[in-house]
Amino acid sequence: EVQLVESGGGLVQAGGSLRLSCAASGFTFDDHFIGWFRQAPGKEREGVSCISNSDGSTYYADSVKGRFTVSSDNAKDTVYLQMNSLKPGDTAVYYCAASPSSCGLEYQYDYWGQGTQVTVSS
Repeated sequence: EVQLVESGGGLVQAGGSLRLSCAASGFTFDDHFIGWFRQAPGKEREGVSCISNSDGSTYYADSVKGRFTVSSDNAKDTVYLQMNSLKPGDTAVYYCAASPSSCGLEYQYDYWGQGTQVTVSS
């Protein structure tokens, strides 16, 4: 059974940090791209970051570049999203997802986690 389980969300003050984890199982982790998405209330889901587990290449949305860092521990089949200098605008449910092809659009991701809430207070 394929599973992606996010953890690490919570409530933090503006300027603070959180580290999200995405633990994967049930598929070949090293062959996949793992993306982080977020959805704020009343807004569409948007891509935040992505990492290739084969070569370590990364992608960041402009809104988080310089503040968020994505990394992967292939030995643990886990991807992390380190979020620093958090802003109230970062408040959303954060999802991780796995794609066999690329860090692309949402439809390219086959597997999704259940999401974890991140709330940044001002």
